[in-house]
Amino acid sequence: MKMIEKFKIIDCDIHNALGSTSDLLPYLAEPWKSRVARAGLGLLYSGYYSPVGVGRKDAVPPGGGAEGSDPGFVARQLMDPYNVEFGILTGNLFSVSVGHDPDYAAALASAYNDFMIEHWLGADSRYRGSLLVSFLDPLLAAKEIDRLGRHPGIVQVVMSSATRMPLGQRYYHPIYEAAARNGLPVAIHPGAEGAGQSNPPSAAGYPTWYLEWHTNLSQNFMAQLTSIVCEGVFEKFPGLKFVFIEGGVAWLPHLMWRLDKNYTALRAQVPWLKKLPSAYIREHCYFTTQPIEEPKNMNHLKAIFEMIDAEHILMYSSDYPHWDFDAPDQILRWLTPEARGRIFHSNAKQLYNL
Repeated sequence: MKMIEKFKIIDCDIHNALGSTSDLLPYLAEPWKSRVARAGLGLLYSGYYSPVGVGRKDAVPPGGGAEGSDPGFVARQLMDPYNVEFGILTGNLFSVSVGHDPDYAAALASAYNDFMIEHWLGADSRYRGSLLVSFLDPLLAAKEIDRLGRHPGIVQVVMSSATRMPLGQRYYHPIYEAAARNGLPVAIHPGAEGAGQSNPPSAAGYPTWYLEWHTNLSQNFMAQLTSIVCEGVFEKFPGLKFVFIEGGVAWLPHLMWRLDKNYTALRAQVPWLKKLPSAYIREHCYFTTQPIEEPKNMNHLKAIFEMIDAEHILMYSSDYPHWDFDAPDQILRWLTPEARGRIFHSNAKQLYNL
């Protein structure tokens, strides 16, 4: 507890949930309101089964409902005991981007955003919101960013890391343009890989077990990051920042090495890049800690942190209320006070202007 009391914390991945689908009904126009009331949300999921479930059993609110659905209980269980100064809400509706109906997906994202602003940001001044968008129609996503992007409680745009095509391609650029116009970072989060209209959850195809699915999420992040850099997103939008949530970090050094090596030989294919790919990553990208890959020999992770300059690009996240929650007093205990202060607090404070 002494460590917790000494440092303020910004948690960059709190999964606030709906109590029930009826929570969104007041924020939906017709025909979507009747559709949800009659048939539910109808979102598509990967179907991979976690034997322990996704949520912590002790995170069910006292009054019932889904884990993470009560703003007050989340504050009491997470924010208060761990000295969390700000909690970045990321939601759990990333599957809006892997369905088949772009108009419904946009309406659902908008309804969630309005619900989140009223019921979460209004409940506790420590909460900050991520603006959910569906990229099934990037122009509608850009419109949503312009609608709410200047709200004082909104700190980033968030969307699925599961896609039909890599995220660097021009199809997505209206989203990035709108985010840059509103001064917001763009974050991606896993969860829908292998569902609906999305990529397979691994480079080899569709695995059998949730264990494989969960492990292979970092493959998708590697592909998305490579695309974003090589397609010149950061040259086209030089002020844009990207946040990679819940994809791990141990893979980052060898990806940067491989990108830099291949760029030196193949730079003619990407003439818009003005510097090494690793330089764009260090200048424009942030990564959250959870699920941190802590080996038995912690010196190995220390070496990786040095390779990626983790002190300046890593941000603490708990993933509350999920089963693999990383308590801030239990992970990365070997960090120096200065590094801990940056990773657990000031990096996010600077990025999100908190």
